[in-house]
Amino acid sequence: MMTALGDPTRQAILDRLSDGARAVGELASELPVSRPAVSQHLKVLKDVGLVRDRRDGTRRLYQVDPAGLAVLRTYLDQFWERSLAAFRETTEAEVNDDPGS
Repeated sequence: MMTALGDPTRQAILDRLSDGARAVGELASELPVSRPAVSQHLKVLKDVGLVRDRRDGTRRLYQVDPAGLAVLRTYLDQFWERSLAAFRETTEAEVNDDPGS
C-alpha cells in the first residue's frame, strides 16, 4: 500500500478523489499524464484497496475506499506510536546518561 503511494501522480489522484467520485477523463484533464496512464494508476490504487469504482451509465466513477484508508491510517498511527516511543526511550536514556543531570 505504501509503495503505491510513493508515486506523485497516484498521490495527486487520491487527493482529487478525496473530494468525491470522478471519471478517468475528468482526472486526466487535471493531471499532466494521459488518460491511459491515469487508468493504470487507478488500477494500482484499486489493487491495494485505496480506491473503488462503480459503473455510472457508460462510464466508471472512481472514489476513495474508506475501508482501505482505515487500514492505511491504522498502519500510520502504529508507525507514529512506535516512533514516538523510540524517541522517548532515546531521550530518557540520554538524560540518564548525562553526567550534568
